[in-house]
Amino acid sequence: MKNSEEKSEGAKRLYFENPYQIEFEARVVERLSWREKPAVVLDQTCFYPESGGQPSDRGTLNGIEVLGVLEEDSKILHLLEDDISAGEVKGKIDWQTRFDFMQQHAGQHILSQSFHELYQAETLSFHLGEVTSTVEIDLRKVAEEEVERVETRANDIVFQDREIKSYFIPEEKISSIPLRKSPKKKGLIRVVEVSDFDYSACGGTHPSKTGEVGLIKILKWEKIRNNVKFEFVCGQRASKDYAWKNRDLRELSNMFTVSEREVLTSVEKLQSDLKSQRKKTRKMGERISQYEAQEIIRNTEGRIIRNIFTGRTPDEVRCLALNIIKKGDFIVLYALREGERGHLVFACSENLKCDMRELVPLVSPLIKGKGGGNPSLVQIGAEEAENLELALDKAYEFITKM
Repeated sequence: MKNSEEKSEGAKRLYFENPYQIEFEARVVERLSWREKPAVVLDQTCFYPESGGQPSDRGTLNGIEVLGVLEEDSKILHLLEDDISAGEVKGKIDWQTRFDFMQQHAGQHILSQSFHELYQAETLSFHLGEVTSTVEIDLRKVAEEEVERVETRANDIVFQDREIKSYFIPEEKISSIPLRKSPKKKGLIRVVEVSDFDYSACGGTHPSKTGEVGLIKILKWEKIRNNVKFEFVCGQRASKDYAWKNRDLRELSNMFTVSEREVLTSVEKLQSDLKSQRKKTRKMGERISQYEAQEIIRNTEGRIIRNIFTGRTPDEVRCLALNIIKKGDFIVLYALREGERGHLVFACSENLKCDMRELVPLVSPLIKGKGGGNPSLVQIGAEEAENLELALDKAYEFITKM
């Protein structure tokens, strides 16, 4: 990181004073090059730097796009698409992105406190993503009804339109605040308070009322590091999520000619019918494979059977090879072409005492293949199908010498 001009003593963070302010004027106090991109440090800024699980703001300085904002050695670096030569700049925050991040971050506070209040579960990490956000909670397991309780409690706080305020407290007085989690920072500590509900040490941007957070919706959850990670959306994201899901549900309802509440039952029945049909199809395919194996044996001279297939699945080719070696003493060298990829199946009757595994290192380099198996059957997946015929030739040559 290269420096020029005077050193900055720390920019005034306007987003602390008013997260709704989206335009500002500032003076450039330092110019830098950061990872081959120009960057500037300002005497004051509305741009929130990436930290605490929240991405940085987006926007422009003198009409030049701000690619990212980060904090390095107590300096707020504005990474730019192009150089700024002026000493004075006018900044503008992308309000849509800022307000979205405000909704998600405040929603996380409310959701985390709901977990803490109902189940004494601590939030271990938070990530605000572009589409959804996640919180990792120190729960070993969680039931559907428990998630619904947390979600209901969180939305109760939203609908009560409680005040959200922030203020700074000296480190020596922070014990007077009932923080949900001990702060990591020292010195002056910024507290974000959801009135009579949650107190968190946080440097992020938040709306002034819980009502602005909008609907909080937990989408799904999974086990991670012996904890549970929850994926959620708030506000405008929740509205968009509801819109596309409602549209798809409506279309499924029309497709099945049932009410929306009956769609799941219809899908479950369809899945059961499909499973039963696949089972019948598989049994029929196995029978056909047996007849095909008999036909191939009748038309074969010698012990080695080879062919290249298209329009089949690897399981079908494998089944055919197994049926052949069960019906007589044969070696089967089969290849399957699947577009630009391929598949090899090598099988051998036990009476012939050949080890098909010896063919794997012989042909794999020709097709960028990976695979293995046992002495009587190996399968190799090929990244390149161009040399499948050459691979069969190599295998055939090796087997005939054996």
